[in-house]
Amino acid sequence: MSEWDSDDAEWGAPASRGSDGGAGGSARDQGGAPDESSKEWRLIEKTMLSMQAEQRRSRRWGIFFKSIGFLYLISLLFLFQSPFSGDVPAPDAGGAHTALVDVQGVIASDQDASADNLVTAMERAFGNEDSRAVILRINSPGGSPVQADYVYQSINRLRDEYPDKKLYAVVSDIGASGAYYIAAAADRIFANPSSLVGSIGVRGGGFGFTGAMEKLGIERRLYTAGENKAFLDPFLPEDEQQVDFWEDVLAETHDQFIQRVREGRGDRLKEDKAELFSGLIWTGDQARELGLIDDFGSAGQVAREVVGEENIVDYSYEPSPLKRLMRQLGTSVGEGVFNTLLESGPRLR
Repeated sequence: MSEWDSDDAEWGAPASRGSDGGAGGSARDQGGAPDESSKEWRLIEKTMLSMQAEQRRSRRWGIFFKSIGFLYLISLLFLFQSPFSGDVPAPDAGGAHTALVDVQGVIASDQDASADNLVTAMERAFGNEDSRAVILRINSPGGSPVQADYVYQSINRLRDEYPDKKLYAVVSDIGASGAYYIAAAADRIFANPSSLVGSIGVRGGGFGFTGAMEKLGIERRLYTAGENKAFLDPFLPEDEQQVDFWEDVLAETHDQFIQRVREGRGDRLKEDKAELFSGLIWTGDQARELGLIDDFGSAGQVAREVVGEENIVDYSYEPSPLKRLMRQLGTSVGEGVFNTLLESGPRLR
Protein backbone atom coordinates (compact mmCIF):
# COMPACT_ATOMS: atom_id res chain seq x y z
CA MET A 1 0.00 0.00 0.00
CA SER A 2 1.33 3.42 -0.88
CA GLU A 3 1.90 6.34 1.46
CA TRP A 4 -1.47 7.97 0.53
CA ASP A 5 -3.27 4.69 1.09
CA SER A 6 -1.91 4.61 4.65
CA ASP A 7 -3.18 8.13 5.37
CA ASP A 8 -6.62 7.35 4.06
CA ALA A 9 -6.82 4.21 6.12
CA GLU A 10 -5.83 6.13 9.24
CA TRP A 11 -8.58 8.75 8.73
CA GLY A 12 -11.13 6.09 7.89
CA ALA A 13 -11.68 7.25 4.31
CA PRO A 14 -12.52 4.65 1.66
CA ALA A 15 -9.70 3.29 -0.43
CA SER A 16 -9.24 5.12 -3.71
CA ARG A 17 -9.74 3.42 -6.98
CA GLY A 18 -7.09 3.11 -9.62
CA SER A 19 -7.37 4.46 -13.12
CA ASP A 20 -8.88 1.20 -14.31
CA GLY A 21 -11.74 1.50 -11.78
CA GLY A 22 -10.54 -1.39 -9.61
CA ALA A 23 -10.45 -1.20 -5.84
CA GLY A 24 -7.19 -0.97 -3.94
CA GLY A 25 -5.39 0.94 -6.69
CA SER A 26 -2.81 3.68 -6.11
CA ALA A 27 -4.01 6.80 -4.23
CA ARG A 28 -2.16 8.99 -6.68
CA ASP A 29 -3.22 9.69 -10.23
CA GLN A 30 -0.93 9.75 -13.20
CA GLY A 31 0.44 13.16 -12.15
CA GLY A 32 1.06 12.06 -8.51
CA ALA A 33 -1.74 14.29 -6.96
CA PRO A 34 -4.04 12.98 -4.15
CA ASP A 35 -7.48 11.66 -5.08
CA GLU A 36 -10.10 14.48 -4.77
CA SER A 37 -12.69 12.16 -3.17
CA SER A 38 -10.23 11.32 -0.40
CA LYS A 39 -9.84 15.01 0.47
CA GLU A 40 -13.60 15.50 0.60
CA TRP A 41 -14.06 12.57 2.98
CA ARG A 42 -11.37 13.91 5.27
CA LEU A 43 -13.05 17.37 5.32
CA ILE A 44 -16.45 15.83 6.08
CA GLU A 45 -15.01 13.73 8.89
CA LYS A 46 -13.25 16.72 10.44
CA THR A 47 -16.51 18.69 10.30
CA MET A 48 -18.43 15.87 11.99
CA LEU A 49 -15.82 15.52 14.72
CA SER A 50 -15.93 19.29 15.34
CA MET A 51 -19.73 19.20 15.63
CA GLN A 52 -19.56 16.30 18.08
CA ALA A 53 -17.02 18.19 20.22
CA GLU A 54 -19.25 21.28 20.25
CA GLN A 55 -22.25 19.20 21.30
CA ARG A 56 -20.24 17.67 24.13
CA ARG A 57 -19.20 21.15 25.33
CA SER A 58 -22.82 22.35 25.19
CA ARG A 59 -23.96 19.35 27.23
CA ARG A 60 -21.26 19.96 29.82
CA TRP A 61 -22.21 23.64 30.21
CA GLY A 62 -25.87 22.70 30.38
CA ILE A 63 -25.18 20.24 33.18
CA PHE A 64 -23.06 22.85 34.97
CA PHE A 65 -25.75 25.55 34.93
CA LYS A 66 -28.49 23.09 35.89
CA SER A 67 -26.38 21.99 38.85
CA ILE A 68 -25.87 25.61 39.93
CA GLY A 69 -29.61 26.26 39.72
CA PHE A 70 -30.38 23.13 41.70
CA LEU A 71 -27.89 24.08 44.43
CA TYR A 72 -29.39 27.60 44.55
CA LEU A 73 -32.90 26.22 45.09
CA ILE A 74 -31.66 23.81 47.76
CA SER A 75 -29.90 26.71 49.53
CA LEU A 76 -33.07 28.83 49.50
CA LEU A 77 -35.10 25.93 50.86
CA PHE A 78 -32.57 25.45 53.64
CA LEU A 79 -32.61 29.13 54.56
CA PHE A 80 -36.40 29.35 54.66
CA GLN A 81 -36.67 26.26 56.87
CA SER A 82 -33.64 26.90 59.04
CA PRO A 83 -33.45 28.89 62.29
CA PHE A 84 -31.81 31.69 60.28
CA SER A 85 -35.11 32.43 58.56
CA GLY A 86 -36.81 33.59 61.74
CA ASP A 87 -36.35 36.90 63.53
CA VAL A 88 -33.59 37.11 66.09
CA PRO A 89 -34.87 36.06 69.55
CA ALA A 90 -34.64 38.17 72.67
CA PRO A 91 -31.15 38.43 74.15
CA ASP A 92 -30.00 36.62 77.25
CA ALA A 93 -29.60 39.51 79.66
CA GLY A 94 -27.74 37.64 82.39
CA GLY A 95 -28.42 40.05 85.26
CA ALA A 96 -29.89 43.42 86.14
CA HIS A 97 -30.00 45.81 83.20
CA THR A 98 -31.81 48.63 81.42
CA ALA A 99 -33.79 47.38 78.43
CA LEU A 100 -33.50 49.23 75.15
CA VAL A 101 -35.92 49.19 72.19
CA ASP A 102 -35.11 51.15 69.02
CA VAL A 103 -37.76 52.92 66.94
CA GLN A 104 -35.91 53.44 63.66
CA GLY A 105 -37.29 54.72 60.37
CA VAL A 106 -40.83 55.04 59.08
CA ILE A 107 -43.56 53.59 61.30
CA ALA A 108 -45.57 51.35 58.99
CA SER A 109 -46.91 47.81 58.87
CA ASP A 110 -44.33 46.66 56.31
CA GLN A 111 -41.31 48.31 57.96
CA ASP A 112 -38.98 47.31 60.79
CA ALA A 113 -40.73 49.92 62.96
CA SER A 114 -44.14 48.26 62.62
CA ALA A 115 -46.47 47.96 65.60
CA ASP A 116 -46.01 44.17 65.67
CA ASN A 117 -42.23 44.44 65.85
CA LEU A 118 -42.18 47.26 68.39
CA VAL A 119 -44.80 45.75 70.69
CA THR A 120 -43.13 42.32 70.59
CA ALA A 121 -39.80 43.89 71.54
CA MET A 122 -41.36 45.89 74.38
CA GLU A 123 -43.19 42.86 75.74
CA ARG A 124 -39.87 41.01 75.93
CA ALA A 125 -38.22 44.00 77.58
CA PHE A 126 -40.94 44.51 80.18
CA GLY A 127 -41.37 40.78 80.73
CA ASN A 128 -37.75 40.12 81.69
CA GLU A 129 -37.61 40.18 85.47
CA ASP A 130 -34.03 41.50 85.40
CA SER A 131 -34.91 44.65 83.44
CA ARG A 132 -35.13 47.68 85.71
CA ALA A 133 -36.68 50.05 83.15
CA VAL A 134 -37.27 50.33 79.41
CA ILE A 135 -35.89 52.98 77.08
CA LEU A 136 -37.44 53.71 73.70
CA ARG A 137 -34.67 55.21 71.58
CA ILE A 138 -36.44 57.07 68.78
CA ASN A 139 -35.10 58.21 65.43
CA SER A 140 -38.14 58.39 63.16
CA PRO A 141 -40.01 60.99 61.07
CA GLY A 142 -43.37 59.32 61.79
CA GLY A 143 -45.68 57.20 59.72
CA SER A 144 -49.04 55.48 59.99
CA PRO A 145 -51.46 56.86 62.62
CA VAL A 146 -52.93 53.37 63.01
CA GLN A 147 -49.56 51.75 63.73
CA ALA A 148 -48.60 54.57 66.09
CA ASP A 149 -51.84 54.22 68.05
CA TYR A 150 -51.38 50.45 68.35
CA VAL A 151 -48.00 51.06 69.95
CA TYR A 152 -49.36 53.85 72.16
CA GLN A 153 -52.12 51.66 73.55
CA SER A 154 -49.73 48.72 74.04
CA ILE A 155 -47.39 50.94 76.04
CA ASN A 156 -50.24 51.91 78.37
CA ARG A 157 -51.17 48.24 78.77
CA LEU A 158 -47.59 47.25 79.60
CA ARG A 159 -47.20 50.10 82.07
CA ASP A 160 -50.35 48.92 83.87
CA GLU A 161 -49.12 45.32 83.82
CA TYR A 162 -45.66 46.25 85.13
CA PRO A 163 -46.28 49.31 87.35
CA ASP A 164 -42.80 49.18 88.89
CA LYS A 165 -41.03 49.59 85.56
CA LYS A 166 -40.70 53.01 83.99
CA LEU A 167 -40.64 53.70 80.27
CA TYR A 168 -38.44 56.52 79.02
CA ALA A 169 -38.41 57.88 75.46
CA VAL A 170 -35.12 59.24 74.14
CA VAL A 171 -35.21 61.18 70.85
CA SER A 172 -31.93 61.21 68.92
CA ASP A 173 -32.00 63.03 65.56
CA ILE A 174 -35.76 63.21 65.04
CA GLY A 175 -38.90 62.17 66.88
CA ALA A 176 -41.70 63.73 64.88
CA SER A 177 -45.35 63.13 64.17
CA GLY A 178 -46.16 59.41 64.59
CA ALA A 179 -42.87 58.94 66.45
CA TYR A 180 -43.82 61.66 68.92
CA TYR A 181 -47.29 60.10 69.15
CA ILE A 182 -45.55 57.00 70.54
CA ALA A 183 -43.16 58.98 72.75
CA ALA A 184 -46.08 60.77 74.42
CA ALA A 185 -46.98 57.51 76.16
CA ALA A 186 -43.66 57.40 78.04
CA ASP A 187 -43.18 58.44 81.66
CA ARG A 188 -40.56 60.98 80.59
CA ILE A 189 -39.15 62.17 77.27
CA PHE A 190 -35.52 63.11 76.71
CA ALA A 191 -33.83 64.60 73.65
CA ASN A 192 -30.79 66.51 72.47
CA PRO A 193 -30.98 70.32 72.24
CA SER A 194 -30.62 69.93 68.45
CA SER A 195 -33.12 67.10 68.05
CA LEU A 196 -36.23 67.69 65.96
CA VAL A 197 -39.39 67.10 67.98
CA GLY A 198 -43.12 67.55 67.48
CA SER A 199 -44.87 67.99 64.14
CA ILE A 200 -48.22 67.26 65.75
CA GLY A 201 -50.28 67.17 62.58
CA VAL A 202 -51.67 64.91 59.87
CA ARG A 203 -51.19 65.00 56.12
CA GLY A 204 -52.59 63.25 53.10
CA GLY A 205 -52.05 64.11 49.49
CA GLY A 206 -51.29 63.04 45.96
CA PHE A 207 -51.04 64.40 42.44
CA GLY A 208 -53.43 65.68 39.77
CA PHE A 209 -52.82 64.67 36.17
CA THR A 210 -55.78 66.26 34.40
CA GLY A 211 -53.74 69.04 32.76
CA ALA A 212 -51.12 66.63 31.48
CA MET A 213 -53.83 64.34 30.10
CA GLU A 214 -55.36 67.20 28.13
CA LYS A 215 -52.01 68.11 26.61
CA LEU A 216 -51.30 64.52 25.66
CA GLY A 217 -54.80 63.91 24.35
CA ILE A 218 -55.53 61.13 26.88
CA GLU A 219 -59.15 60.43 27.78
CA ARG A 220 -59.99 59.01 31.21
CA ARG A 221 -62.42 56.07 31.17
CA LEU A 222 -63.54 54.91 34.59
CA TYR A 223 -66.65 52.91 35.41
CA THR A 224 -67.89 52.68 39.00
CA ALA A 225 -70.89 51.68 41.07
CA GLY A 226 -71.22 54.11 43.96
CA GLU A 227 -70.99 57.86 43.53
CA ASN A 228 -67.80 58.17 45.61
CA LYS A 229 -66.01 55.04 44.43
CA ALA A 230 -63.63 57.22 42.39
CA PHE A 231 -62.88 59.24 45.52
CA LEU A 232 -60.19 61.87 44.82
CA ASP A 233 -59.10 60.08 41.65
CA PRO A 234 -55.91 61.85 40.48
CA PHE A 235 -56.98 61.57 36.83
CA LEU A 236 -60.25 63.43 37.39
CA PRO A 237 -60.87 67.07 38.38
CA GLU A 238 -61.19 67.62 42.13
CA ASP A 239 -64.65 67.33 43.60
CA GLU A 240 -65.21 70.00 46.26
CA GLN A 241 -67.46 67.79 48.39
CA GLN A 242 -64.92 64.96 48.37
CA VAL A 243 -62.13 67.37 49.34
CA ASP A 244 -64.22 68.66 52.26
CA PHE A 245 -64.93 65.11 53.39
CA TRP A 246 -61.24 64.18 53.24
CA GLU A 247 -60.26 67.25 55.24
CA ASP A 248 -62.78 66.19 57.91
CA VAL A 249 -61.10 62.77 58.06
CA LEU A 250 -57.70 64.39 58.51
CA ALA A 251 -59.06 66.76 61.16
CA GLU A 252 -60.55 63.86 63.13
CA THR A 253 -57.24 62.00 63.01
CA HIS A 254 -55.49 65.19 64.15
CA ASP A 255 -57.90 65.52 67.09
CA GLN A 256 -57.06 61.97 68.14
CA PHE A 257 -53.35 62.79 67.94
CA ILE A 258 -53.82 65.87 70.13
CA GLN A 259 -55.85 63.88 72.64
CA ARG A 260 -53.10 61.23 72.95
CA VAL A 261 -50.45 63.91 73.50
CA ARG A 262 -52.55 65.56 76.17
CA GLU A 263 -53.16 62.23 77.89
CA GLY A 264 -49.45 61.47 77.96
CA ARG A 265 -48.00 64.87 78.76
CA GLY A 266 -50.77 66.34 80.93
CA ASP A 267 -49.95 69.57 82.73
CA ARG A 268 -46.41 69.64 81.35
CA LEU A 269 -47.71 71.02 78.03
CA LYS A 270 -47.63 74.79 77.54
CA GLU A 271 -50.94 74.94 75.70
CA ASP A 272 -51.01 78.71 75.73
CA LYS A 273 -48.80 78.50 72.64
CA ALA A 274 -51.23 78.62 69.73
CA GLU A 275 -48.83 76.83 67.37
CA LEU A 276 -48.26 73.83 69.63
CA PHE A 277 -50.54 71.53 67.64
CA SER A 278 -50.15 73.26 64.27
CA GLY A 279 -47.83 70.67 62.75
CA LEU A 280 -44.65 72.69 63.27
CA ILE A 281 -41.49 70.87 64.29
CA TRP A 282 -39.29 72.16 67.08
CA THR A 283 -35.70 71.86 68.24
CA GLY A 284 -35.00 70.10 71.51
CA ASP A 285 -34.52 73.46 73.23
CA GLN A 286 -37.87 74.75 71.98
CA ALA A 287 -39.59 71.46 72.74
CA ARG A 288 -38.53 71.61 76.37
CA GLU A 289 -39.91 75.14 76.70
CA LEU A 290 -43.21 73.92 75.23
CA GLY A 291 -43.38 70.92 77.55
CA LEU A 292 -43.02 68.43 74.72
CA ILE A 293 -39.94 66.91 76.37
CA ASP A 294 -38.74 66.82 79.97
CA ASP A 295 -34.97 67.08 79.77
CA PHE A 296 -31.84 66.51 77.72
CA GLY A 297 -29.98 63.22 77.63
CA SER A 298 -28.92 60.21 75.60
CA ALA A 299 -29.95 56.61 76.16
CA GLY A 300 -26.69 55.95 78.00
CA GLN A 301 -27.16 58.97 80.25
CA VAL A 302 -30.74 58.02 81.09
CA ALA A 303 -29.71 54.44 81.92
CA ARG A 304 -26.86 55.62 84.12
CA GLU A 305 -28.32 58.71 85.79
CA VAL A 306 -32.09 58.15 85.81
CA VAL A 307 -32.55 54.37 85.91
CA GLY A 308 -29.37 53.77 87.88
CA GLU A 309 -28.43 50.70 85.82
CA GLU A 310 -25.89 51.48 83.09
CA ASN A 311 -25.83 47.89 81.79
CA ILE A 312 -27.98 48.22 78.65
CA VAL A 313 -29.45 45.20 76.85
CA ASP A 314 -30.89 45.74 73.38
CA TYR A 315 -34.29 44.12 72.75
CA SER A 316 -34.84 45.86 69.43
CA TYR A 317 -36.34 44.04 66.48
CA GLU A 318 -33.70 42.43 64.28
CA PRO A 319 -34.57 41.10 60.83
CA SER A 320 -33.40 37.57 60.11
CA PRO A 321 -30.12 37.00 58.23
CA LEU A 322 -32.21 35.89 55.26
CA LYS A 323 -34.15 39.17 55.20
CA ARG A 324 -30.96 41.18 55.44
CA LEU A 325 -29.45 39.16 52.62
CA MET A 326 -32.49 39.69 50.41
CA ARG A 327 -32.35 43.43 51.04
CA GLN A 328 -28.67 43.56 50.19
CA LEU A 329 -29.38 41.72 46.97
CA GLY A 330 -31.76 44.49 46.07
CA THR A 331 -35.07 42.63 46.13
CA SER A 332 -36.67 45.44 48.12
CA VAL A 333 -35.56 48.21 45.75
CA GLY A 334 -38.51 50.37 44.88
CA GLU A 335 -40.72 48.79 47.55
CA GLY A 336 -43.53 51.15 48.42
CA VAL A 337 -42.40 53.90 46.03
CA PHE A 338 -45.79 54.14 44.35
CA ASN A 339 -47.63 54.42 47.66
CA THR A 340 -45.14 57.00 48.91
CA LEU A 341 -45.61 59.14 45.81
CA LEU A 342 -49.37 59.07 45.90
CA GLU A 343 -49.68 59.15 49.70
CA SER A 344 -53.24 57.95 49.39
CA GLY A 345 -53.69 57.38 53.13
CA PRO A 346 -53.32 59.80 56.06
CA ARG A 347 -49.81 60.03 57.45
CA LEU A 348 -48.65 61.43 60.76
CA ARG A 349 -45.90 63.70 59.50
